[in-house]
Amino acid sequence: MMNMRALLCTALAAGLAGCTSAPAPAPVVDTSAQDQAAIRVLEDKFAAAFNAKDANAIMALYSSSDDLVVFDVSPPRQYTGWAAYKKDWEDIFAANPGPIVFQLDGLEVTVGGNVAYGHSIQTVTMTDKNGKKTNLIVRVTDGYKKVNGQWLIAHEHVSIPVDLATMKPIPDSK
Repeated sequence: MMNMRALLCTALAAGLAGCTSAPAPAPVVDTSAQDQAAIRVLEDKFAAAFNAKDANAIMALYSSSDDLVVFDVSPPRQYTGWAAYKKDWEDIFAANPGPIVFQLDGLEVTVGGNVAYGHSIQTVTMTDKNGKKTNLIVRVTDGYKKVNGQWLIAHEHVSIPVDLATMKPIPDSK
C-alpha cells in the first residue's frame, strides 16, 4: 500500500508528464506607430497651449509627480516638480504680456514600451511689457512616460547653443 506522500508524488509526476511544453507566450503587439502619433498630438497640444499662453494647458501635458525634472534656458539651473515648473510658465507669460508666436519643427520620437524620447527645434517670438520682441530658437529633448494610457512629459532639457569664443548664447541659431 502506497503512503500518502508517495501517492502525491506519483500524482504530481503524472500531471507534469502531460505538460511537456510551456504555454505559448502572448503575442507582442507593436504599438510604436500609435504611440509616436500620440506623442505628436501631445506636442501639438503643447504648441497650441504655448501660443494661447495657457500655463494650465501646458502643465496638463507634464507628469504631475515630484520627480519631474526640467533643465530650462533661464535660471534656475533645474526645476524639480510640477509646481515649480508651472510657476516658471506663469512667470514667462507675466513678463511677456504681448503676442507670442511659437513653432515646433523637426520632431523626432523614439518609443520603447512605456517610455519614449523626442527632440525638436522650437522657435518663439515673445513681446515683453515694453513692446520689445525677443526671438529665441532652442533645442529641446523630452523624455516621455505613459501613465494610465496617456503620454506625459517626465523630463525636459532645453538648450541654446553658445559661441565658445565669446561664451555668449546664440538665441537665434540656425
